[in-house]
Amino acid sequence: MSLNNGFYESVINKLVDEEIQKIKSKNDKYIDTKEIDKEETSSVISKYMASVINKSLSRISGEDKQNKQVEVCNKIINLLIEELKIEDFDEFLINENAELLLAVINNIDAALIDSYKNKKIRPITSIATNSLFTGAQNEPSLGSELVKEIKTADRIDMLVSFIKWSGLVQIYEALKDFTKDKNLRIITTSYMGATDYKAILELSHLPNTEIKISYDTKRTRLHSKSYMFYRNTGFSTAYIGSSNLSNSAITTGLEWNLKISEYTSKDMIKKFNAIFESYWNDNEFYTFNKDAENDRDKLQVAFSMEFIN
Repeated sequence: MSLNNGFYESVINKLVDEEIQKIKSKNDKYIDTKEIDKEETSSVISKYMASVINKSLSRISGEDKQNKQVEVCNKIINLLIEELKIEDFDEFLINENAELLLAVINNIDAALIDSYKNKKIRPITSIATNSLFTGAQNEPSLGSELVKEIKTADRIDMLVSFIKWSGLVQIYEALKDFTKDKNLRIITTSYMGATDYKAILELSHLPNTEIKISYDTKRTRLHSKSYMFYRNTGFSTAYIGSSNLSNSAITTGLEWNLKISEYTSKDMIKKFNAIFESYWNDNEFYTFNKDAENDRDKLQVAFSMEFIN
Protein backbone atom coordinates (compact mmCIF):
# COMPACT_ATOMS: atom_id res chain seq x y z
CA MET A 1 0.00 0.00 0.00
CA SER A 2 0.99 3.65 -0.21
CA LEU A 3 -0.27 6.51 1.92
CA ASN A 4 -1.88 9.15 -0.27
CA ASN A 5 -1.76 12.78 0.72
CA GLY A 6 -4.81 13.67 2.78
CA PHE A 7 -6.46 13.13 6.14
CA TYR A 8 -6.74 9.93 8.13
CA GLU A 9 -7.94 8.60 11.45
CA SER A 10 -6.43 5.14 11.19
CA VAL A 11 -5.04 2.81 13.80
CA ILE A 12 -1.35 2.49 12.99
CA ASN A 13 -0.75 -1.20 12.33
CA LYS A 14 2.42 -2.85 11.03
CA LEU A 15 1.71 -2.04 7.37
CA VAL A 16 0.84 1.59 8.02
CA ASP A 17 3.87 2.02 10.27
CA GLU A 18 6.15 0.69 7.53
CA GLU A 19 4.75 3.27 5.10
CA ILE A 20 5.19 6.04 7.65
CA GLN A 21 8.83 5.09 8.14
CA LYS A 22 9.42 5.18 4.36
CA ILE A 23 7.93 8.67 4.16
CA LYS A 24 9.97 9.86 7.11
CA SER A 25 13.16 8.54 5.57
CA LYS A 26 12.58 10.73 2.51
CA ASN A 27 11.77 13.73 4.70
CA ASP A 28 9.55 15.27 2.00
CA LYS A 29 6.14 15.09 3.73
CA TYR A 30 4.60 16.15 7.01
CA ILE A 31 3.21 13.29 9.13
CA ASP A 32 0.84 13.88 12.05
CA THR A 33 0.02 11.16 14.58
CA LYS A 34 -1.32 11.07 18.11
CA GLU A 35 -1.74 8.54 20.89
CA ILE A 36 -5.21 6.99 21.13
CA ASP A 37 -7.15 8.60 23.97
CA LYS A 38 -7.08 6.17 26.90
CA GLU A 39 -10.80 6.66 27.51
CA GLU A 40 -11.57 5.81 23.88
CA THR A 41 -9.17 2.91 23.42
CA SER A 42 -11.77 0.15 23.71
CA SER A 43 -14.06 1.87 21.20
CA VAL A 44 -11.33 2.68 18.67
CA ILE A 45 -9.55 -0.68 18.89
CA SER A 46 -12.77 -2.72 18.80
CA LYS A 47 -13.89 -0.96 15.60
CA TYR A 48 -10.48 -1.65 14.09
CA MET A 49 -10.66 -5.31 15.14
CA ALA A 50 -14.17 -5.62 13.69
CA SER A 51 -12.71 -4.56 10.34
CA VAL A 52 -9.79 -6.98 10.67
CA ILE A 53 -12.05 -9.88 11.62
CA ASN A 54 -14.43 -9.09 8.77
CA LYS A 55 -11.59 -9.08 6.25
CA SER A 56 -10.09 -12.30 7.63
CA LEU A 57 -13.40 -14.19 7.71
CA SER A 58 -14.13 -13.16 4.12
CA ARG A 59 -10.97 -15.00 3.05
CA ILE A 60 -12.32 -18.31 4.29
CA SER A 61 -13.71 -20.30 1.37
CA GLY A 62 -15.11 -23.73 0.63
CA GLU A 63 -18.42 -25.47 1.27
CA ASP A 64 -17.78 -25.51 5.03
CA LYS A 65 -16.79 -21.84 5.26
CA GLN A 66 -19.67 -20.82 7.55
CA ASN A 67 -18.77 -23.44 10.16
CA LYS A 68 -15.13 -22.42 9.90
CA GLN A 69 -16.01 -18.75 10.37
CA VAL A 70 -18.02 -19.56 13.50
CA GLU A 71 -15.18 -21.77 14.78
CA VAL A 72 -12.62 -18.98 14.34
CA CYS A 73 -14.82 -16.44 16.11
CA ASN A 74 -15.39 -18.77 19.04
CA LYS A 75 -11.62 -19.27 19.30
CA ILE A 76 -11.23 -15.49 19.56
CA ILE A 77 -13.88 -15.35 22.29
CA ASN A 78 -12.20 -18.21 24.17
CA LEU A 79 -8.87 -16.38 23.90
CA LEU A 80 -10.45 -13.29 25.48
CA ILE A 81 -11.88 -15.46 28.26
CA GLU A 82 -8.47 -17.01 28.91
CA GLU A 83 -6.38 -13.83 28.64
CA LEU A 84 -8.69 -11.50 30.56
CA LYS A 85 -10.04 -14.06 33.04
CA ILE A 86 -13.62 -13.12 32.16
CA GLU A 87 -15.54 -16.22 33.17
CA ASP A 88 -18.99 -15.07 32.05
CA PHE A 89 -17.83 -14.38 28.48
CA ASP A 90 -18.66 -17.91 27.42
CA GLU A 91 -22.22 -16.61 27.01
CA PHE A 92 -20.98 -14.85 23.85
CA LEU A 93 -19.91 -18.06 22.13
CA ILE A 94 -21.81 -18.36 18.85
CA ASN A 95 -24.37 -21.12 18.32
CA GLU A 96 -22.85 -23.75 16.04
CA ASN A 97 -25.90 -23.49 13.74
CA ALA A 98 -24.95 -19.85 12.94
CA GLU A 99 -28.50 -18.54 13.38
CA LEU A 100 -30.02 -15.08 13.97
CA LEU A 101 -32.80 -14.49 16.50
CA LEU A 102 -35.46 -12.47 14.65
CA ALA A 103 -38.46 -12.29 16.97
CA VAL A 104 -40.02 -13.41 20.25
CA ILE A 105 -43.84 -13.22 20.30
CA ASN A 106 -46.31 -14.61 22.85
CA ASN A 107 -48.20 -17.62 21.51
CA ILE A 108 -51.44 -16.14 22.81
CA ASP A 109 -51.17 -13.40 20.17
CA ALA A 110 -51.96 -15.59 17.17
CA ALA A 111 -52.94 -12.65 14.95
CA LEU A 112 -49.59 -10.95 15.53
CA ILE A 113 -47.71 -14.14 14.79
CA ASP A 114 -49.69 -14.58 11.58
CA SER A 115 -48.95 -11.00 10.52
CA TYR A 116 -45.28 -11.53 11.28
CA LYS A 117 -45.08 -14.76 9.28
CA ASN A 118 -46.78 -13.03 6.35
CA LYS A 119 -44.11 -10.28 6.44
CA LYS A 120 -46.62 -7.55 7.25
CA ILE A 121 -44.96 -6.01 10.30
CA ARG A 122 -41.19 -6.50 10.21
CA PRO A 123 -39.29 -3.66 8.45
CA ILE A 124 -37.73 -4.72 5.15
CA THR A 125 -34.48 -2.94 5.96
CA SER A 126 -32.36 -4.35 8.77
CA ILE A 127 -32.85 -3.12 12.34
CA ALA A 128 -29.26 -4.16 13.13
CA THR A 129 -27.40 -2.09 10.52
CA ASN A 130 -27.54 1.47 9.20
CA SER A 131 -29.10 2.14 5.79
CA LEU A 132 -29.80 5.07 3.48
CA PHE A 133 -33.18 5.88 1.89
CA THR A 134 -32.97 7.99 -1.27
CA GLY A 135 -36.43 7.61 -2.77
CA ALA A 136 -35.07 5.31 -5.48
CA GLN A 137 -37.51 2.95 -7.20
CA ASN A 138 -35.68 -0.19 -6.11
CA GLU A 139 -36.00 0.48 -2.38
CA PRO A 140 -39.01 0.43 -0.04
CA SER A 141 -40.78 3.74 0.47
CA LEU A 142 -40.11 5.57 3.70
CA GLY A 143 -43.82 5.51 4.47
CA SER A 144 -44.13 1.73 4.21
CA GLU A 145 -41.09 1.26 6.44
CA LEU A 146 -42.39 3.75 9.01
CA VAL A 147 -45.61 1.75 9.28
CA LYS A 148 -43.65 -1.43 10.01
CA GLU A 149 -41.35 0.38 12.44
CA ILE A 150 -44.43 1.59 14.32
CA LYS A 151 -45.84 -1.93 14.48
CA THR A 152 -42.65 -3.32 16.02
CA ALA A 153 -41.71 -0.47 18.40
CA ASP A 154 -42.24 -0.18 22.17
CA ARG A 155 -42.11 3.63 22.30
CA ILE A 156 -41.95 6.38 19.67
CA ASP A 157 -40.57 9.93 19.58
CA MET A 158 -41.07 12.12 16.50
CA LEU A 159 -39.31 15.42 15.85
CA VAL A 160 -40.88 16.86 12.71
CA SER A 161 -41.00 20.46 11.47
CA PHE A 162 -44.18 20.07 9.40
CA ILE A 163 -46.99 17.52 9.72
CA LYS A 164 -49.42 17.36 6.80
CA TRP A 165 -52.65 15.37 6.86
CA SER A 166 -51.63 13.83 3.53
CA GLY A 167 -48.58 12.34 5.24
CA LEU A 168 -50.16 11.45 8.56
CA VAL A 169 -52.92 9.46 6.86
CA GLN A 170 -50.24 7.11 5.48
CA ILE A 171 -49.29 5.97 9.00
CA TYR A 172 -52.37 6.94 11.04
CA GLU A 173 -53.94 3.48 11.35
CA ALA A 174 -50.64 2.05 12.56
CA LEU A 175 -50.38 4.86 15.14
CA LYS A 176 -53.96 4.19 16.29
CA ASP A 177 -53.10 0.57 17.04
CA PHE A 178 -49.77 1.51 18.58
CA THR A 179 -51.12 4.10 21.02
CA LYS A 180 -53.73 1.76 22.46
CA ASP A 181 -51.13 0.68 25.01
CA LYS A 182 -47.83 2.40 24.07
CA ASN A 183 -46.51 5.96 24.31
CA LEU A 184 -46.06 8.42 21.43
CA ARG A 185 -44.43 11.85 21.77
CA ILE A 186 -44.34 14.43 18.98
CA ILE A 187 -42.55 17.78 18.68
CA THR A 188 -43.53 20.03 15.77
CA THR A 189 -43.92 23.69 14.78
CA SER A 190 -46.45 26.15 13.40
CA TYR A 191 -43.79 27.81 11.28
CA MET A 192 -45.29 29.42 8.15
CA GLY A 193 -48.56 27.63 8.86
CA ALA A 194 -47.19 24.58 7.03
CA THR A 195 -48.51 22.00 9.50
CA ASP A 196 -52.18 21.03 9.05
CA TYR A 197 -54.52 21.80 11.95
CA LYS A 198 -56.48 18.61 11.20
CA ALA A 199 -53.33 16.51 11.53
CA ILE A 200 -52.55 17.88 15.00
CA LEU A 201 -56.15 17.52 16.12
CA GLU A 202 -56.35 13.89 14.95
CA LEU A 203 -53.07 13.06 16.64
CA SER A 204 -54.23 14.71 19.87
CA HIS A 205 -57.21 12.34 20.01
CA LEU A 206 -54.95 9.30 20.16
CA PRO A 207 -54.50 7.82 23.65
CA ASN A 208 -51.05 7.79 25.28
CA THR A 209 -49.99 10.62 22.96
CA GLU A 210 -48.33 13.92 23.87
CA ILE A 211 -47.73 16.77 21.43
CA LYS A 212 -45.55 19.83 21.89
CA ILE A 213 -45.58 22.76 19.46
CA SER A 214 -43.49 25.84 18.80
CA TYR A 215 -45.82 28.76 18.11
CA ASP A 216 -43.09 30.99 16.71
CA THR A 217 -44.62 31.45 13.25
CA LYS A 218 -42.00 33.79 11.80
CA ARG A 219 -38.93 31.77 12.57
CA THR A 220 -38.12 28.43 14.11
CA ARG A 221 -35.01 26.75 15.39
CA LEU A 222 -36.51 23.36 14.59
CA HIS A 223 -35.90 22.16 11.04
CA SER A 224 -35.32 18.55 12.06
CA LYS A 225 -37.08 15.60 10.49
CA SER A 226 -36.52 12.52 12.59
CA TYR A 227 -38.42 9.50 13.80
CA MET A 228 -37.24 7.34 16.71
CA PHE A 229 -38.54 3.82 17.35
CA TYR A 230 -37.44 2.48 20.73
CA ARG A 231 -37.31 -1.28 21.22
CA ASN A 232 -36.79 -2.96 24.58
CA THR A 233 -34.73 -5.62 22.79
CA GLY A 234 -31.85 -3.17 22.23
CA PHE A 235 -32.59 -2.80 18.51
CA SER A 236 -34.02 0.72 18.45
CA THR A 237 -33.94 2.56 15.12
CA ALA A 238 -34.02 6.22 14.10
CA TYR A 239 -34.73 7.84 10.74
CA ILE A 240 -33.00 11.20 10.33
CA GLY A 241 -33.08 13.20 7.11
CA SER A 242 -35.11 15.49 4.89
CA SER A 243 -38.62 14.03 5.10
CA ASN A 244 -41.34 15.98 6.87
CA LEU A 245 -44.56 14.07 7.46
CA SER A 246 -46.21 14.73 4.08
CA ASN A 247 -47.43 12.37 1.37
CA SER A 248 -44.73 13.16 -1.19
CA ALA A 249 -41.96 13.20 1.41
CA ILE A 250 -42.62 9.66 2.63
CA THR A 251 -43.84 8.04 -0.59
CA THR A 252 -42.57 9.21 -3.97
CA GLY A 253 -40.36 12.20 -3.16
CA LEU A 254 -36.60 12.11 -3.75
CA GLU A 255 -35.91 12.60 -0.05
CA TRP A 256 -32.79 11.32 1.67
CA ASN A 257 -33.03 9.73 5.11
CA LEU A 258 -30.50 7.76 7.10
CA LYS A 259 -31.79 4.86 9.18
CA ILE A 260 -29.60 4.38 12.25
CA SER A 261 -29.55 1.20 14.31
CA GLU A 262 -28.90 1.15 18.06
CA TYR A 263 -27.07 -2.15 17.57
CA THR A 264 -24.60 -0.53 15.17
CA SER A 265 -24.55 3.07 16.40
CA LYS A 266 -25.56 3.10 20.07
CA ASP A 267 -23.89 6.47 20.77
CA MET A 268 -25.94 8.18 18.05
CA ILE A 269 -29.20 6.76 19.44
CA LYS A 270 -28.21 7.95 22.92
CA LYS A 271 -27.50 11.43 21.55
CA PHE A 272 -30.85 11.50 19.72
CA ASN A 273 -32.62 10.64 22.98
CA ALA A 274 -30.71 13.27 24.95
CA ILE A 275 -31.39 16.04 22.41
CA PHE A 276 -35.06 15.10 22.11
CA GLU A 277 -35.41 15.31 25.90
CA SER A 278 -33.76 18.74 25.91
CA TYR A 279 -36.23 19.98 23.28
CA TRP A 280 -39.14 18.37 25.13
CA ASN A 281 -38.23 20.42 28.21
CA ASP A 282 -37.47 23.62 26.27
CA ASN A 283 -39.81 26.54 27.03
CA GLU A 284 -40.22 27.24 23.30
CA PHE A 285 -42.36 24.11 22.90
CA TYR A 286 -45.83 24.09 24.47
CA THR A 287 -47.99 21.07 25.26
CA PHE A 288 -51.11 21.00 23.09
CA ASN A 289 -54.29 20.13 24.98
CA LYS A 290 -57.15 19.24 22.64
CA ASP A 291 -59.67 19.92 25.42
CA ALA A 292 -58.44 23.48 26.01
CA GLU A 293 -60.28 25.96 23.78
CA ASN A 294 -57.41 28.44 24.14
CA ASP A 295 -54.94 25.86 22.77
CA ARG A 296 -57.17 25.08 19.78
CA ASP A 297 -57.72 28.76 19.01
CA LYS A 298 -54.02 29.54 19.36
CA LEU A 299 -53.12 26.74 16.97
CA GLN A 300 -55.72 27.76 14.37
CA VAL A 301 -54.51 31.36 14.45
CA ALA A 302 -50.90 30.25 14.00
CA PHE A 303 -51.75 27.98 11.07
CA SER A 304 -53.94 30.55 9.31
CA MET A 305 -51.31 33.29 9.21
CA GLU A 306 -49.72 34.09 5.83
CA PHE A 307 -46.23 35.41 5.34
CA ILE A 308 -44.49 37.26 2.57
CA ASN A 309 -40.86 36.27 1.99
